[in-house]
Amino acid sequence: MPLFLLNARDKPGALDVRMSNRPAHLDWAKAHADRILMAGPVFADDGETFAGSTFVVEFDSLRDAEAWAAQDPYAKAGLFASVEIMPFKWLLGEGKPSA
Repeated sequence: MPLFLLNARDKPGALDVRMSNRPAHLDWAKAHADRILMAGPVFADDGETFAGSTFVVEFDSLRDAEAWAAQDPYAKAGLFASVEIMPFKWLLGEGKPSA
């Protein structure tokens, strides 16, 4: 199944939106764990301030990945300033799925 890299960046000053929607976001992600190969928050240069979210996911098509991402409670709450989803090929690293 094709892989997709999703990079979403928070709007500046939206920490309250992130934190108030975090439980729903985590529940949503856990419900789709079968499609998620890697996921986690990204941080600003200080290493502490939330700056966004990154996923590597499996879907049949880019359109399917986009539709899935649109259902993220963070996306629905308007947290993200930008979301980039693109085909991804995992070449190296522990956890790499077998081809």
